[in-house]
Amino acid sequence: MFVLFEEGSQFKAALIREEAPTTLQIESDSGKRSKIKRSNCILTFASPQPQELLDQAQSMASEVDPEFLWEVAPEDEFEIQTLAAEYYGHEPVATEVTALLFGVHNAPVYFHRRGKGRYRRAPEEILKAALAAQEKKRLQLEQQQAWAQQLLQGELPAEVAEQALLLVTRPDKNGQVWKAVSLACEESGKTPDRLLLDCGAWPHELALHRARFMAANFPKGTGFGSVQSEFVHDDLPLADVTAYSVDDISTTEIDDALSVREIDDGWLEVGIHVAVPALGVTRDSELDRIARDRMSTVYMPGEKIPMQPDGVIDSYSLFAGKPVPALSLYVQAHPESGEVRQYQTRLERVILTNNLRHNELDAVITTETIENNDSDLPYESWLRPLWKLSKALSAVRDQRRGKPQRNDRVDYSFYVDGPADDPDSPVRIEPRKRNAPLDLLVAEYMILANEIWGKSLADHNLPGVYRSQQTGRVRMSTHALAHEAIGVAQYAWCTSPLRRYVDLVNQRQLVAMAQHGVSAPLVAPYKPKDADLFALISAFEAQYAVWSEFQQQMERYWCIRWMRQNKHFAFKGQVIRDDLVRLEGLPLVLNVSAMPELARATPVEIEVTGCDELTLLIQAQFVRAETTEAVS
Repeated sequence: MFVLFEEGSQFKAALIREEAPTTLQIESDSGKRSKIKRSNCILTFASPQPQELLDQAQSMASEVDPEFLWEVAPEDEFEIQTLAAEYYGHEPVATEVTALLFGVHNAPVYFHRRGKGRYRRAPEEILKAALAAQEKKRLQLEQQQAWAQQLLQGELPAEVAEQALLLVTRPDKNGQVWKAVSLACEESGKTPDRLLLDCGAWPHELALHRARFMAANFPKGTGFGSVQSEFVHDDLPLADVTAYSVDDISTTEIDDALSVREIDDGWLEVGIHVAVPALGVTRDSELDRIARDRMSTVYMPGEKIPMQPDGVIDSYSLFAGKPVPALSLYVQAHPESGEVRQYQTRLERVILTNNLRHNELDAVITTETIENNDSDLPYESWLRPLWKLSKALSAVRDQRRGKPQRNDRVDYSFYVDGPADDPDSPVRIEPRKRNAPLDLLVAEYMILANEIWGKSLADHNLPGVYRSQQTGRVRMSTHALAHEAIGVAQYAWCTSPLRRYVDLVNQRQLVAMAQHGVSAPLVAPYKPKDADLFALISAFEAQYAVWSEFQQQMERYWCIRWMRQNKHFAFKGQVIRDDLVRLEGLPLVLNVSAMPELARATPVEIEVTGCDELTLLIQAQFVRAETTEAVS
């Protein structure tokens, strides 16, 4: 005899070897013996053979009409043998019972399982609802298939187009549209963003990069709404200085300027003048909320998203030719030794003589011309004493650091000569060495201001936000700690308050110090142990990292566009390590295939063999090295 039984939600048949009151010992077609419970048994039969029974019943079950079965089935719970007798009109054989079992079991919408071989037909209302849901699902699957086919043919269904951006940022993976896209991706081997891009969801890769970033970070747009952002500070005293700012040609937020005059016995008084938006953008104001939400100006080739509204920038930027508020740090220092003997912070107005630009002066003001006292330099009476003192200040920091600071790295400026959202706009990528005199000069005085103002905050018991580096670890805190890499006892970002929120926070404290002196802790916006300072440090670091990552992505994108626009794919570079090479002429570090083992800094030639403007992946292969000797 044979037995039909249920095991692990599957129907099986086997030969009965031994029987006991509650169990059966069976043998499968493969010869494997096992023991099953009688309660799992549905039917015993003499013929056909077990596998033949299952095969015949499976074939016969496809002819069973579940709707008709539901009509003739008893309303109460029933055994499958009872229904089989009713259905066939005679005592059913084993294959007929099994076929009906498969038919009923495979129609859970019509029949609800009540035990091994026992079922009950679904109540009419429940059946109607289930059939409606089943039909809805069928139609949805048909729609998904139709959309997927359109996508595979390069067409973009309107329903998919409406959700395109969500599909690559925050997809609803239970939604019909996503399932259609997922199906098309599976068949095409493409990622969702590549598939949708190829179907025309965006005109080009640049549009997708920008749309994805804006959706994640500026879902309501980059505008500021209607906020009051025009300020007048005519009550501040007017400084008697000759001051200049130095910035890139594309800079519109003029944060800082410098002035200098000789005082006595060769000493100089340098004025470091910083825009002071803290006068108008006060803590917890509407403008403060806007600035804090953004934390920093967002930079990308050809454009930027400012941290503060145009009215704030126009009111406080140090534009030449008109009196503007400034927080000024006056430092008395000796240009030979770099010794600082005293300093003072003042809140005042300054009138800049000119806003100087790197593109106009870098070719004229070089290390050679500025070191040659006989050369004719523009702005000589301002430039030469500042340069001499900056070298002395740098030497003092080098002594603290224990080594000279390297300034031989090359920075790159990106200029998009056309709409920044058009990939066909010509892009220029121009190198500028960090050791250019004007760069070194401005950087040195900004370091000096951030060092001294950081110390002033600590001396006045005013909390601020400091940036430190100790034992190689860079971090931000509310305490004055050393920055070993720069070579200063403390370092607080204070000189870019129009572009960076941390600087604006520190400036509010400095303004309180300038206005109230020793009484500043009583009136300053932030008191010691202010929990909000800790919160904004965390928020700033997270947001700043997002902006920095996007800037790097966009610079990489425009590097690819530059290569294609100029049909330039052969580069020189230097080995960093293993297969990593830093290119000359572009701010790129690439993994290079077929690289031999070469020493660090070995000059090499490489060829770019492929670029993807969507993934921003760049393939490159090794051509040759200046030395062919491999490292053993």
